[in-house]
Amino acid sequence: MSISANQSLLIFVSYILLLFLISFWTSKNSSTLSFFNGNKNSPWYAVMYGMIGTTLSGITFISLPGMVKGASFSYLQMSLGYIIGYVGIAYILMPIYYKNNLISIYGYLDRRLGNSAYKTGASFFILSRGLQAAGKLFIMATVLQTFIYTPLGIPYTVNAFILLLIITLYTLNGGIKTVVWTDTLQTTFMIGAGILTLYLIGDQMEMSLSEIYQQAVNETNYTQAFFWDAKAPNYFWKQFITGAFIVIVMTGLDQDMMQKNLTIKTLKEAQKNMVLFSLILFGTIALFLVLGVFLYQYADFLALELPKKSDQLFPLIAQQKLGLFGACIFLLGVTAAAFSSADSAITSLTTSFCIDFLQIDKSDQSEKEKARIRKITHIAFAFVLFLLVVLFNSINNTNALDTILKLASYTYGPLLGLFAFSILMSDEKKPQFVPIICVASPVICYFLQANSMAWLNGYKFGYELLLLNGVLTFLGLLMTSFLKKL
Repeated sequence: MSISANQSLLIFVSYILLLFLISFWTSKNSSTLSFFNGNKNSPWYAVMYGMIGTTLSGITFISLPGMVKGASFSYLQMSLGYIIGYVGIAYILMPIYYKNNLISIYGYLDRRLGNSAYKTGASFFILSRGLQAAGKLFIMATVLQTFIYTPLGIPYTVNAFILLLIITLYTLNGGIKTVVWTDTLQTTFMIGAGILTLYLIGDQMEMSLSEIYQQAVNETNYTQAFFWDAKAPNYFWKQFITGAFIVIVMTGLDQDMMQKNLTIKTLKEAQKNMVLFSLILFGTIALFLVLGVFLYQYADFLALELPKKSDQLFPLIAQQKLGLFGACIFLLGVTAAAFSSADSAITSLTTSFCIDFLQIDKSDQSEKEKARIRKITHIAFAFVLFLLVVLFNSINNTNALDTILKLASYTYGPLLGLFAFSILMSDEKKPQFVPIICVASPVICYFLQANSMAWLNGYKFGYELLLLNGVLTFLGLLMTSFLKKL
């Protein structure tokens, strides 16, 4: 028996009410400053656990299992690099952020390189996080459309609007403090749904989990994890090194991810959080790759026609083949995964704009006026994300995780170059034309990627384009830093 639209709606509404209860609890005695930094008293273990849901989101919950057929376990190569990246964040970037007592991490660029670099870095974050959040919300809205809205005759646009409205309302007052605690709940639902789905598939196939996995090892290439063709996009060292740098830029140089860490009271606890988180995250990614193997094995077992988009495999099987219980846990899991990413995205976008552009933390305005400005900004970003989700729905024709990582290669490269220059170069070196350099580098990378097969003897760029983007930005900054001496 599959789940009905009314049953899906009941589950969805019940979950939303739970989020609002947490929001009510965490919003007591909130202020503008606590919205941004949580009064710097978040328990490190709560931040660590909640970050799993934020990092993985609905993209991992749905897209990562779907990638297994086309990419096998190659994503583990990047995940190993992630661990190196998180250690680098803990012991290189976080001491800088804590030493400077930052609310927005882009304030470091202001102190080191000046206002132009500061505004450029914050602008690239807003662009990057906005596009990422839209992609992740698109996945969530697509699932809700299938389970609830299409059977009820409600169009996708209304679905996306309701989704953003809910997220806006429960984060509007508590901000980052609310996000820290709702994310712990959402991580639990996401991981729990993945594990329970494995057991449901085993029960349906009347096989043990180890038997299903061994069958995949013997009959398919789904579980191949390491690839050694140097020209291929999934070459081990290419993905391992790129994984380390993707983590550095998408976590260490990202206000969304670092804002939670900066709510922890001490640097030592924040570092402990980051290192342990990297290990648990690797295990969670492996779990969802294994889930992908089980989904494809189950599809073969049923002789099920695979959907055109790999993103649709898990929702299809959950809704139609795993019974009422399977559909319920899937819906809870994907709802939790999507909310855990979207709520922190809106909160961090609001923080960056209010601190980096409006400089509300330095304003002598009344607390009431600051709260009004913050709320207007919060609502405005929610509306922008709504428009982006609708746009993403109209153009997406590939795996969403792959799409988001490709976008990150372009939008996070300049941030990598800016922070690398700030940390590695002496205080005397002050670059010029920073916005122009940070825009030119992704443009150059685009043309290189489009023509690499012809220009570079068959070489095809993968996610390592991020590194090239960062290097070009760094070199541009270095070259212009000498202009004042000429």
